[in-house]
Amino acid sequence: MMQSRMQSPAVVLSGAMQPIQEIIKAVQSGGVEGQTLELVHLRISQINGCSACVDGGAKSARKAGMSDERLATVAAWREAPYFSEEERAALDLAEAATRLADRPDAVSDDVWDTAATYFDEKQLAAIVLMIGVTNMFNRLNATTRQIAGAWG
Repeated sequence: MMQSRMQSPAVVLSGAMQPIQEIIKAVQSGGVEGQTLELVHLRISQINGCSACVDGGAKSARKAGMSDERLATVAAWREAPYFSEEERAALDLAEAATRLADRPDAVSDDVWDTAATYFDEKQLAAIVLMIGVTNMFNRLNATTRQIAGAWG
């Protein structure tokens, strides 16, 4: 049976979760469509191999109205017909900002400029914060081996 190493550090340290939740609230007020944020979260969690976040992200995306086709193909979004150009720009930015060490110019001007054609500064801030918070949670959860489905 799979077992986590410990509770999430964000739970163990009592002062950690509330500020993280405040950042997430700020992200949600940034004017980016909810499904776009769900796609960003899910794709980053897939890249980082965080089973708890992939599981939770898929459930959250489904609650937000995401179709099974989109959920099933987000890992292959470049080749799938189910995503808008705006969503593709957000996913491209999310992948680049997650895989920072994979190339010398981690987030290229091309990736950034494409995203900036679809999103204003406030929306870009929300997406970048979502990328950061998701990567943080993926690292907390993967390190401590949080179990998919254990968070309700």
